[in-house]
Amino acid sequence: MISPYSALTVVVLAVVGGWCLCAADVGDFAPCLQFFYKSWPPKGLSGTPICQRYYNQYRFATLYSRPRRSPWFSAYVYSVPAGKRPSASWKFEPQLAYPGADGNMIPFPPGPLDQNVVESQAVDQDYINSTYSRGHLNPSLHHQSRENRSATFTLTNVVPQKAASNEGPWELLENSVSKTLATYCLRESYIITGIIPYLNEDRWLKNHRVGVPEYIWSAYCCPSYNNSLPAILKDAFPTYAAIGRNDRNSSQEIVPISEKTKKQFRGYDVRQMPLETLEMYLKDRFKTVVSVFYERCSGSD
Repeated sequence: MISPYSALTVVVLAVVGGWCLCAADVGDFAPCLQFFYKSWPPKGLSGTPICQRYYNQYRFATLYSRPRRSPWFSAYVYSVPAGKRPSASWKFEPQLAYPGADGNMIPFPPGPLDQNVVESQAVDQDYINSTYSRGHLNPSLHHQSRENRSATFTLTNVVPQKAASNEGPWELLENSVSKTLATYCLRESYIITGIIPYLNEDRWLKNHRVGVPEYIWSAYCCPSYNNSLPAILKDAFPTYAAIGRNDRNSSQEIVPISEKTKKQFRGYDVRQMPLETLEMYLKDRFKTVVSVFYERCSGSD
């Protein structure tokens, strides 16, 4: 027997979202290539493309892993943040559950969910009472408009992230990147943030529900920038990257642990690096060449 709330979910998908004859937002990056430098998505990673639509506008792009029920990466254009962080209203992607549904992300309704939604993607219950926080790949603090910031609160943009990373070194990196780009980038800044899975045995939330990453990575591309850079940032343009630990017990080969890190954040360190170094680690882990930006962000703009 279908519960009233499950029925409500179907009604939301069919009526509020609307079954539509429009192009799908899931399965093809073509409608949202503007979020990639030179309209060129990363090469070498396989998954389900999602053009993340909110209030009938594309806000960013995500490569989603259906088996892991979590993203491989999210790509977006940075804008100088304004205002307070919006209150979280977590959303889901209806076209992962029903390919014919409208592509606008939808807030989770109260009560039990439609089973197709539960099977197709992560849901709030996966994170409740777990030891992981909801870690944004595309963070709200890298956007200006309230709509763009609110759109980041979809679980298709989230991975299980330890709070000591999310609220510690990784947050410091996001803030540092924001200040650097706001100060020195003259035009568009393209950011892609993704994950690195465990090498031998995947870790999961809630009995193989959601894949847990071992590391989180991020890279930006700012092809047009102020040439009067301070010495410390001379190597940070036009592109730079970083990898952050999501497991205190991981080896220190990729990201060393610094004794200078505050005790509560130690083991969740972030290492900044050239884009070429990031791509080397991605190739090593994914066993294929991974190219993040077109010509490593060195092509003429």
